[in-house]
Amino acid sequence: MNILPRRIAHLDMDAFYASVELLRYPELRGLPVVIGGRRCDQPELLADGSRRFARLRDYVGRGVVTTSTYEARALGVFSGMGVMKAAQLAPEAILLPVDFDAYRRYSRLFKAAVAEIAPEIEDRGIDEIYIDLSGLPGDTLELAQRIKQAVKDATGLSCSIGISPNKLLSKICSDLEKPDGLTLLDESDIPQRIWPLPVRKINGIGPKAGEKLAALGIATIGQLANAEPALLQDNFGRSYAEWLHEASHGIDQRPVVTHSEPKSISRETTFERDLHPRRDRAALSAVFTALCSQVAADLQRKGYLGRTIGIKLRFEDFRTVTRDLTLPGPTADPAVIRRAAGECLRRVPLEQKLRLLGVRASALSSSSAPQAITASPQGELPLSATARCQR
Repeated sequence: MNILPRRIAHLDMDAFYASVELLRYPELRGLPVVIGGRRCDQPELLADGSRRFARLRDYVGRGVVTTSTYEARALGVFSGMGVMKAAQLAPEAILLPVDFDAYRRYSRLFKAAVAEIAPEIEDRGIDEIYIDLSGLPGDTLELAQRIKQAVKDATGLSCSIGISPNKLLSKICSDLEKPDGLTLLDESDIPQRIWPLPVRKINGIGPKAGEKLAALGIATIGQLANAEPALLQDNFGRSYAEWLHEASHGIDQRPVVTHSEPKSISRETTFERDLHPRRDRAALSAVFTALCSQVAADLQRKGYLGRTIGIKLRFEDFRTVTRDLTLPGPTADPAVIRRAAGECLRRVPLEQKLRLLGVRASALSSSSAPQAITASPQGELPLSATARCQR
């Protein structure tokens, strides 16, 4: 029996959140745009039909950049950066609030379009998937081009695809020619295409491991591939050292996993300013109820019930506290979740200001089918829960 060679694709949407916003505001194309603002940073429609957009220079708060356009990245603004720091680098950049409902909608659209061509998909998040093309007929390049066009037709957005014999290499490849890239790689291409890259390009080598490798004089994947196994084992332990050696040689046997059960479903929010349990009680209560409704809606939409309801609190001194309550039976009812989460909350002394609040449902079981959503999934929390805009 002939075994088909593996053809694994990694598809990554290009600057996904920002690209969705540019569909809504096409006049911003070619400009540095940062996604990470608050509700009050919504564009203002002027009398002449034009829009006034918030600028990074006017932002006051401790929000974090969710994503940015490639023009903003050229100025040093990247996801995960504090918005205040980003404002120092690109004060004239446009600032837009996040709209997760829109991003989820476009995520469903692009994944459905891909599934029409290649159904063996591993969902890796809102903007990326792995695709097993091994059993599909046709030329690899033509398949990839069909997938890219299907995504474009369904969403109006571009994506980048890397295709290789495994997931590790394909994820590296999808980033090589962004945006709108298409990279095909064979094992024989590894020395020329992969080894000159920085070690951090390997998914699984984080900042700490990267710094440790740099201290050993290992900066590129090629240097890692040629490193003495004993040196790696002495510094990283046997298991991780073996993985580093295999990864640097492009070895990865992981399958594309088309289905996995979630262990929990949660929602949380970090406040623009610390909220006081008593003075900001109304705002906190509104946020708490909204989070419970969102968790319930997520459960219903995905066809799950949760039996254990938990909360997460982070105080102004960054101390984090969690509490859980197991119910007599599983539920996706927002009122039941709100009562259970409230019971958890009463078990925590609230003597400090809060900077984060979260609600979680775990011990999940599958309901008979996805249910009608009985509570509107609120994409944003009440404005009263966040700091007011300071212009």
